[in-house]
Amino acid sequence: MSAAPTARLYPRATGFIDAPFGFDGQFARLAGGLQFFSAWEIIAVDGGRRSGQWLIPVERIDDALSGVSTEQATALREMMARATGQRAPLILGERTIRLDQPQVMGILNITPDSFSGGSDHIDDPGSAAAIGVEMAAAGASIIDVGGESTRPGAVTVWEEDEKARVLPVISRLAASGTAISLDSRKAAVMEAGLAAGAHMINDVSALLFDDRALSVVLRSSAPVVLMHAPGKQHDLHSGARYSDPLIEVFDWLEDRIAAVVAAGIPLNRIIADPGIGFGKGVADNLAILNGLSLFHCLGVPVLLGASRKRIVGALSNEAPVDKRLGGSVALALKGAEQGIQILRVHDVAETVQALHVWRGMRDAALSPR
Repeated sequence: MSAAPTARLYPRATGFIDAPFGFDGQFARLAGGLQFFSAWEIIAVDGGRRSGQWLIPVERIDDALSGVSTEQATALREMMARATGQRAPLILGERTIRLDQPQVMGILNITPDSFSGGSDHIDDPGSAAAIGVEMAAAGASIIDVGGESTRPGAVTVWEEDEKARVLPVISRLAASGTAISLDSRKAAVMEAGLAAGAHMINDVSALLFDDRALSVVLRSSAPVVLMHAPGKQHDLHSGARYSDPLIEVFDWLEDRIAAVVAAGIPLNRIIADPGIGFGKGVADNLAILNGLSLFHCLGVPVLLGASRKRIVGALSNEAPVDKRLGGSVALALKGAEQGIQILRVHDVAETVQALHVWRGMRDAALSPR
């Protein structure tokens, strides 16, 4: 392997194997989870373009790195260490969410135009909360409550209206002992939601929409999801131009995580989301989905939110939103295969069932004979 000294090298785990038994020294474990892999795909990027790609068996990585500069080798080893490092569990109220296996986050949007059942109960917080409890009973580890649509063309909701939608639901879910994520990009809503019982923040703007959002999260003990979106302020979908979406989204998240850590939020409270569907075309989304394992090099848990999104319809004869279950489950399983820790979905019971079958196969493979 030989790369220009100006190139940056990215290691992506690949060559997944069913079980590590009998392969001493020939595998590595991905993010401390259930997936083991036998090779690194090393991607060289120079001047914004890929200048080389190599498939290196795990046991030959030392030999391969002898062909690059000391600085490149050191940086690459650091990224590999982040990709294989154990992820600490999330402590959400009384709940401990282990991240050595994929967890389901159920979507409960209290908006008029949501994909989920919460839209039917926008004026009935008790019924909306009951849906969240049902999701938890069906196997969702976390319920993600949102009061503002962020789909293309959606109108920004006034923060007081957003609070009126989500706070009564959050307080009811908190009383039931449910682990709650608040899907909001507004500092005032975050403050009120955390006070009402939410345990973590899911911000599609990565704490960039509201100038006070970062300080609100900093003062709390809440984990935060930082999602990639190319747009700024009110339109999160605008301005997207990618030559290499996988690398560019990775770099953006890496920079954003570094900025948030520099501001004082510990790395172990950060979760990354590549933002499937946000300012990304079908080809962009597919490139990201096929390369998901690269995001483990960020050194934080990764969340995948692809449920019922446009990509499913585009690949299935323009299936409408309510006919995208099969494709959504397929994407969730793709995430599980790539070691993703949190799968944000609308169809909890069906996704949990699919993961149970997937987990059964993993357990069988990982049981010594």
